[in-house]
Amino acid sequence: MAITSLVSVAQDKPERPGPQPAPETGEKFKIGMAGFTFLKFDIDKALETLQRTDVHYLCIKDFHLPLTSTDEQIAAFKAKLASKGVTGYAVGPIYLKSEAEIDKAFEYAKKVGVKLIIGVPNYELLPYVDKKVKEYDFKLAIHLHGPDIKTYPDAEDVWNHVKDLDPRIGMCLDIGHDTRNGKDPVADLKKYQSRVFDIHIKDVTGKTKLGYSLEVGRGVINFPAFVKMLRKVGYTGVCSLEHEINMDNPFMGIAESIGYFRGVIRSTK
Repeated sequence: MAITSLVSVAQDKPERPGPQPAPETGEKFKIGMAGFTFLKFDIDKALETLQRTDVHYLCIKDFHLPLTSTDEQIAAFKAKLASKGVTGYAVGPIYLKSEAEIDKAFEYAKKVGVKLIIGVPNYELLPYVDKKVKEYDFKLAIHLHGPDIKTYPDAEDVWNHVKDLDPRIGMCLDIGHDTRNGKDPVADLKKYQSRVFDIHIKDVTGKTKLGYSLEVGRGVINFPAFVKMLRKVGYTGVCSLEHEINMDNPFMGIAESIGYFRGVIRSTK
């Protein structure tokens, strides 16, 4: 066949279709990743994983960007995220056991350029947190931890401690820990929606303390119902995967969990 004929055949061949947009495209909420997922890995490996899973939002953990970081170190960190198409949307979780630690956390968030802190303040420090959110105009989302830790075991406990405080103090609804404390995260999202500022996605094997984390879709949490509730309440924050198993080699579990959650988003109407 003549060269000109080959060129003609190539030109007539239909263009190979590209990938479809991520299933959460068009939703009010976003999919992200909790930095704690990469406890055993540096930020470069974390960003490589976000790129491969097409995730663009990261909650920054202090083992990747210490609270003592200089302005130059923070600027370099943010530039690295931007070069990979990733936005650091919040910092934490940060445990807050004194007023000095709260001061440091708010200044850190200001330097990083975020207005959401995922924090765990001691109960008696909540009046001081109330003062700081007014001063900085930041939101603080209290991370609940299920039956393993006495403070903030579930969404109801967070709500009872913050409902009379400034509306910028709310919760990071960890749906796995909420479930392990015998609660229903779908019902809790509906009930406490005004104070849900962040969500940690994971699955668990049971609705008691004996339940443990596993890949999303393999446990007892009703993700189709949860996605429907996200839409019903108009949640506009991030649903960040916090993968807590096989942390020496979490990558297949991360991919499976993100893929399952996106499959639910695509198939749930």
